[in-house]
Amino acid sequence: MRLEFAWFAVALALVATGCEHKPTKEEEEAARNTITCQLAGDRLVIRFDSGEVRLLTATAEKITLYQIPSGAVMRYSNGNLELRGKGLEWTLTDLGASTVLESCKQYTAPKP
Repeated sequence: MRLEFAWFAVALALVATGCEHKPTKEEEEAARNTITCQLAGDRLVIRFDSGEVRLLTATAEKITLYQIPSGAVMRYSNGNLELRGKGLEWTLTDLGASTVLESCKQYTAPKP
């Protein structure tokens, strides 16, 4: 009985490690171009892409902003929202009201 349990445990461990998800190059690149910030206490995920930025709000709302040519500061807008900043310091303006995004950091994918 103990030997059967031991083989079962080994088989289960092999199956579990075989199911680990190895990120693709595209997924790794997306993670490098993604930051997370706090907006009024809620998590905001920001993914930078060529000429645009995509926001994912805490309520799962997806918003795309398009790059506006500017100087040293990056600017993205869709007419209602504007994201402005660089590095890990960003400000989001919604219909004229600006909010500094807090605790911005590089995105790290959850461990499986």
